[in-house]
Amino acid sequence: MSAVAGHVSGFFGWRVVGAAFVVAVFSWGVGFYGPSIFLQILHKDHSWPVSLISGAITCHFLLSAGIVVRLPILYQRFGLASVTRAGGVAAGVGAVGWAFATEAWQLYPAALLSGVGWAFTSGAAINAMVAPWFNRRRPAALSMAFNGASVGGVLFAPLWAFLIARIGFAAAVTTVAIVMVTTLWWLAGAYFNVSPKSLGQSPDGETGIEAQVDLAPKPGLRLAATLPVGFAMWLDRRFATLSISFALGLFAQIGLIAFLFSLLAPVLGETGAGAAVSLTTACAVLGRTLFGILLPAGADRRVAAALNFAIQIAGTTTLLAAGGTSIPLSLLGCILFGLGLGNLVSLPPLIAQSEFVRSDLNRVVALVTATNQAVFAFAPVVLGSLSDIAGTPRAPVLAVVLVQVVAVTTVLAGR
Repeated sequence: MSAVAGHVSGFFGWRVVGAAFVVAVFSWGVGFYGPSIFLQILHKDHSWPVSLISGAITCHFLLSAGIVVRLPILYQRFGLASVTRAGGVAAGVGAVGWAFATEAWQLYPAALLSGVGWAFTSGAAINAMVAPWFNRRRPAALSMAFNGASVGGVLFAPLWAFLIARIGFAAAVTTVAIVMVTTLWWLAGAYFNVSPKSLGQSPDGETGIEAQVDLAPKPGLRLAATLPVGFAMWLDRRFATLSISFALGLFAQIGLIAFLFSLLAPVLGETGAGAAVSLTTACAVLGRTLFGILLPAGADRRVAAALNFAIQIAGTTTLLAAGGTSIPLSLLGCILFGLGLGNLVSLPPLIAQSEFVRSDLNRVVALVTATNQAVFAFAPVVLGSLSDIAGTPRAPVLAVVLVQVVAVTTVLAGR
């Protein structure tokens, strides 16, 4: 038992949420937002083709998608704390590899390491940290933990720029990597080495009859552990619609973020566009927090997901209506789109919790996360090609709206 947990008083689950929040800050700050910063710096410093650097970024996310599927097995064999520590080390060393690459091909081995780190510390991992401690209050707990992803975007985007300007690219990445590895190593040992059972506690910190209450899964196909990983899941309409809808939603979301700056710069200027992107990310914290607080325990979570998609559709269409000329409409579009930004990560585990038996839950969440990453990894290149063909950044934004509409239809089809 960890030193921190050994002297625990009160319900330990909220401390685990706090630790998961910090893991998410570093995971998204380094593994999600970092590569876009690296691309800009590496292209400027080495004049390497953007397509070559982008290929390494796609490799980073695709490798991660393949590893995430195996997370439940890795947790069973090595434990949550050890896997999280390994993820922190891999992410840190991989980031340093990006910074010290002197030839373009060296980015790809670095991407292999950073991809492992992203897999071990991002969406499915955050869910695995929090889920054992909460049942009825899991929406609020996951929302709080995943807010670390949004905070990571708000903090790290300016932090990367500040450190690189002050001490240089390599020194900046090395400094962040050391802090990340040290912090995650300590957090894993202090908070992820124990379970509610080992501390004599119940999920949500409840006792008596309240502790026996669980969300019953809906009738449907029982996932077969004897079939190849993922195969049985795709035979279940609940899983297929859940995975496809959020893969499309994240494809649209990542794609729009890639073009958001260029869409806003004509009307807000470069400085204003940067501030508007930060506003969008900050709104994700508000949207996720409100969702976690306001979602009733017995609410249909697929309807909630459809509503979240609808809010983002409203934001995207408002950005289109702004036409690169209206400041109020541009800012309103950023706010609406941002309010739904964070929930696309926290909603799939919550829907899975309400629809699948507990023994299948980790497998479901892991494969949904892997599918999402495999799909959204291609969003920038697909929508970028569309922009080149159409000759305007408005074309991919219109495509994003259409993809979001399909996501709404798909998630509701699984009810």
